Amino acid sequence: MTTQPMSPAFVQQAIAKQFPGLLGIELVETTPERVVGRLLARPEICTVGGMMHGGAIMGFADTLGAVGTFLNMPPGAATTTIESSTKFMAAAPAGQRLTGESVPLHRGRTTMVWQTSIRREDGRLCALVLQTQLVMEPRTAPVT
Repeated sequence: MTTQPMSPAFVQQAIAKQFPGLLGIELVETTPERVVGRLLARPEICTVGGMMHGGAIMGFADTLGAVGTFLNMPPGAATTTIESSTKFMAAAPAGQRLTGESVPLHRGRTTMVWQTSIRREDGRLCALVLQTQLVMEPRTAPVT
């Protein structure tokens, strides 16, 4: 396994037209040991009650763990989430800017486990997410 140092701006550009870009995730730090991002609780990703939708929080956390896995994979490999567990602690009202920090608990050859803490601007923990990412080796062309 090799680690791939990439600037937040480079990774941000890569995800801009995908689901993370649609959510509005802003990457702040992207290292193999830690991924940090921000997400504004905009009305369009909140519930009718004006609180950040749980699915948006889960998507935010999943993105940070996937980026961390990507930064630790061998070149050409791919990743997908195979398990995720979210514990919600506090609501995030519309207008709050959330910060997520994802750190690896396990960086193996075939799986990686990331823990992501999502916090409100006042520092209160909104959610704690534990996810497992599968690392898939590059496919080789069949020999004919």
